[in-house]
Amino acid sequence: FVFTTAKKDYAKKVLDVLDSKKKLIRHCLSQRDCLCARGCYWKDLTRLGRDLAKTVALDHTIQGFPAQVANWIPAPRWWGDPRDEELLHPTLRLGQLALVVRTRGLGMGRGWVP
Repeated sequence: FVFTTAKKDYAKKVLDVLDSKKKLIRHCLSQRDCLCARGCYWKDLTRLGRDLAKTVALDHTIQGFPAQVANWIPAPRWWGDPRDEELLHPTLRLGQLALVVRTRGLGMGRGWVP
């Protein structure tokens, strides 16, 4: 999933670059799927239809997830540098966490996958 506060047409253009072969990202929620309060858009993770105990959100700002702060993992903002590999760091940690949870069953529930 990709969940963004961007408008759908912009999100589609970005996803076309990130996943040009359409093999990695299966769903995209955009601004129309966000809640709007006082002109600010925020992402309601319950709209994913997934167990929130098994859901994490990587984002550069917590403002997008005021209702699900426990699910938020800070990620650095991307400024367009094609050499930027900062997002690899939390991604590797999530993979390691998933492996530990699967092998040791550490409190996330059976079959938890980030």
